Amino acid sequence: MFGYVTVNRPELKVKELDQYRSYYCGLCHALLERYGRRGQLLLSYDGTFLAILLTGLYEPKEQERKTRCMVHPLSEHREKSNRCIEYAADMNVMLAYRKAVDDWRDEKKQQAKILAMLLHKDYGRIRDQYPRQEKALAKNIRTLRQLEEQGENTLTAGRAAEEGRPFEDRMYDILAEIEKTSACTGNFLAEMCVLQKDRWEKDLRETGFYLGKFIYLMDAYDDLDEDAKKDNFNVLSGLKKLDPEHFEEILKEILLDTAACCCRSFERLPIIQDAALLRNILYSGIWVRFHQIRSKEKEEKRRPSMCRDT
Repeated sequence: MFGYVTVNRPELKVKELDQYRSYYCGLCHALLERYGRRGQLLLSYDGTFLAILLTGLYEPKEQERKTRCMVHPLSEHREKSNRCIEYAADMNVMLAYRKAVDDWRDEKKQQAKILAMLLHKDYGRIRDQYPRQEKALAKNIRTLRQLEEQGENTLTAGRAAEEGRPFEDRMYDILAEIEKTSACTGNFLAEMCVLQKDRWEKDLRETGFYLGKFIYLMDAYDDLDEDAKKDNFNVLSGLKKLDPEHFEEILKEILLDTAACCCRSFERLPIIQDAALLRNILYSGIWVRFHQIRSKEKEEKRRPSMCRDT
């Protein structure tokens, strides 16, 4: 999972943070019960958000208990349990399996291969239980891989360097590529947010779509320097090459617009339970990593260069 859809802890009340932890620990317990210890290793903030979102919307019957675990052996903590949390656990595992398969295929990571082998049987059960979600995930990951293999970002960057083409045309090509590539993550997260087809599916799907796009762009921003060093595909590299001076401003505008679309869809949902917690995540929490990356880059720029006299 990606790990960008988390809370902004300093902005939470103590009661809200305790509530968030009850979902997080509840998801951890659901992963343990349904998939064993290997499932617990897949625990994510993204899955926790999905559990809170669907619980807030459908308000299912739930159980709550106080317990201890290996991570909290000395103190009791609350754990929630309901069908939405169980669904989030299944989606967590489904996404983790597909990511492991891709990591093995693309980068030959032995750890990814082992994880894919461990989850293969579980994935088959989830695929049979949630064919709509699995189909969307498989299709869009395949499309995303094709975009990367085709090297469209590299080609666009090359076009951006052509002196004869107007700046506006080059920028249009790059922004269109960013839109097309990030939509792959948006498409499969949209289907994952739809637990069942009902009157709320349109708004849930749009919330997931724009959140998925935001996550993909944040992940690309996070990996931008590392990908440049390894000469790996990154959908944002063309934008940075074309306009390095305004790259940060343009990217922030794209992210702001994407987050705004996500929040508008979310606000149409009749959620009262844990609404403040969800707003903390969508309006503030998803930006935590962005500000961390920018602060790190600013700090590195302020450091004096170490020159050696010759």
